[in-house]
Amino acid sequence: MKKIYLSDTDKKIAGVCGGIGEAFDIDSTIIRLVTVFLCVATAVIPLAVTYVVGWFIIPKKSSA
Repeated sequence: MKKIYLSDTDKKIAGVCGGIGEAFDIDSTIIRLVTVFLCVATAVIPLAVTYVVGWFIIPKKSSA
């Protein structure tokens, strides 16, 4: 099973969507579109809080 890391190369804000896309071999644009859709559908706050929590919980990939 692959681990999820924040993306260093494919990021717009924090690299959460890029990291999820890299881990599951899905285009990060699709992940971002789904995220925006869910954010609008859930009145922004729940998904925004989840994104920020993921930003702090998901580790950065070590270069070593």
